Amino acid sequence: MAKQGQAEQGRETTGLERKGLEGLTAAATQASASGSTGRKGLPPVHLWNPPFCGDLDMRIAGDGTWFYMGTPIGRPALVRLFSTILKREDGKHFLVTPVEKVGIRVDDAPFLAVEMLTEADARGRLLRFRTNVDDWVDCEKGHGLRFEAAEDGGLTPYLHVRADLWAKVTRALYYDLVDMGEARMVDGQEMFGIESGGEFFAMADAKQVRDAL
Repeated sequence: MAKQGQAEQGRETTGLERKGLEGLTAAATQASASGSTGRKGLPPVHLWNPPFCGDLDMRIAGDGTWFYMGTPIGRPALVRLFSTILKREDGKHFLVTPVEKVGIRVDDAPFLAVEMLTEADARGRLLRFRTNVDDWVDCEKGHGLRFEAAEDGGLTPYLHVRADLWAKVTRALYYDLVDMGEARMVDGQEMFGIESGGEFFAMADAKQVRDAL
């Protein structure tokens, strides 16, 4: 690690992608502290449009694990910090500060929805999801569910977290959603889906779902 750090310091070109994990952490901390919107402590990354500085050897695996240079980032607080400066543009994910932007790889979705609570408000049932970085997201208009075909022939649900960032809902929670789902007519077609926050989120054709169960 020391040799790697020396090599990093010897490079002529500097940038977020060349600072190493310590420099990246410091930049993320400064960005979060200086630009916090007050909403869950998230900085206004949607307002930042810094120059692109290259790709960083950072990857978010399909199970939500963050890797830096092939090594898992084992500190949840660090993963949480990096997640606050995450942005998606044109289908690609970036870590951004007010002055720099670097690309990272995301195998599927950047977040996982790992816990679900069923509550009620004036609209009826409200599903609340906790992500793997401890954000709570109410499933409602603007933070809906979408369902995509899975490799095993089933469906994979995704929850809209913020901006163009999504959380993949775990398989266990997907089965819970199926258990509380119902069939409704949508534009003249019977669809199976889930109600939350006064909205109905269709999973698939009702007959297709029945045949798959």
